[in-house]
Amino acid sequence: MKNVIYWFPRIVAILFICFIGLFALDVFEEPQWFLTLLIHLIPNYILIILTVIAWKNEILGGLLFILAGLIVLGVYQSGMLILAIPPILIGTLFLVSRYSSKK
Repeated sequence: MKNVIYWFPRIVAILFICFIGLFALDVFEEPQWFLTLLIHLIPNYILIILTVIAWKNEILGGLLFILAGLIVLGVYQSGMLILAIPPILIGTLFLVSRYSSKK
């Protein structure tokens, strides 16, 4: 059971990064599609950095994921709830993983 609690937030974070990355795939009709793709993937870069931090330090990474979700919620109000809840959930899962492995 501890193994599941350890891996679940990491897998969910990677799946969320893949989900967000799908939104960048609409740029291939643009004249400079490669530059546009790099710009559209900026949220993915940020989430990858947060995942690496959370992988090494679960408390800091969990808090940063929660902060990222709250920032998305604050910037977009309630219209982007689908994009704000997963980082908050992932951050909470990292904190649960950390505190459950401590016992």
